[in-house]
Amino acid sequence: MPKMKTHSGAKKRFKVTGTGKVLHRQAGKMHINEHKPTKQKRRLEGTKELSPNDTRQARKLLGL
Repeated sequence: MPKMKTHSGAKKRFKVTGTGKVLHRQAGKMHINEHKPTKQKRRLEGTKELSPNDTRQARKLLGL
């Protein structure tokens, strides 16, 4: 059997930590930022842990 390929879109969007948590970038900060409050833009910085329900699917796409 050939190896399963990693989903190209998933590998660009998710990062797996050493403990197995899946991290993702928060949505809503890519464009049209001029009218958004500074507080909202600060809140959307950084990465967050993926919810448990989505983690299962993301790990499958990443080939884990």
